[in-house]
Amino acid sequence: MSKTTRDDILYGELSLLQPEEGPRVSVDTVLLSAAARLRKGERVLELGCAHGAVLLILARKYPQVSRLDGLEIRKDLAEMAMENARTNGLDHRTAFTCGDLKEIRNLYPAGSFDVVLMNPPYNDPGKSRVSPNSIKAVARHGTACTLSDVVRAANFLLKPRGRFYLVLRASRAAEALGIFREGGLEPKRIRFVHPNPGKDASVFLLAAMRGGKPGLLVAPPLFITDECGDYTPELLAAYRLEAPPCL
Repeated sequence: MSKTTRDDILYGELSLLQPEEGPRVSVDTVLLSAAARLRKGERVLELGCAHGAVLLILARKYPQVSRLDGLEIRKDLAEMAMENARTNGLDHRTAFTCGDLKEIRNLYPAGSFDVVLMNPPYNDPGKSRVSPNSIKAVARHGTACTLSDVVRAANFLLKPRGRFYLVLRASRAAEALGIFREGGLEPKRIRFVHPNPGKDASVFLLAAMRGGKPGLLVAPPLFITDECGDYTPELLAAYRLEAPPCL
């Protein structure tokens, strides 16, 4: 296992063990957890959950949700997620499985989740230079799965009208919307995230519904910093558990 650090996130709400190199908590992590809308009694699954940050944030934010599951292809990260759940007293409400989402039919029953979410690899290995570092290649270039694989897995897992949330590089928005519609997940809400008001969007947040009717709502842009370089109130609110969903 690579070297790790233990870090407080969300103003000390959680203490997480995470790799020094590899997936670490980022703005995207926080925004994905802030985008999801969960209801009492729902079952939730995160694909590619890494060390469990998104699920543990959601477990803390939504105490009325009794069960949240995570799937991670790397055994060391799945074990780290279990340790993080124990450390934060959330192991009774979370479960983490080591497995490949491309083998999803062997891991979970069809239609067993109300909500699925993921921060997929940003790049397509066929369209970008793949890192020689295998850990970085899995996280950044989708060498373990493609976006189509993700959509197929989510479609299988979700109940009718179940919701899927993701955060992805803005340059892949058109591609993603097409793949989602073809895969039976209708895009319902999208929000672009900009570094500041003068910059193009860097990522987008998307909510899609299995078997939903056509109709996409484009939310106002979310800015990380303002014209002066200060973090915006909306971005800072995403780091607080009591903040409403940002998508």
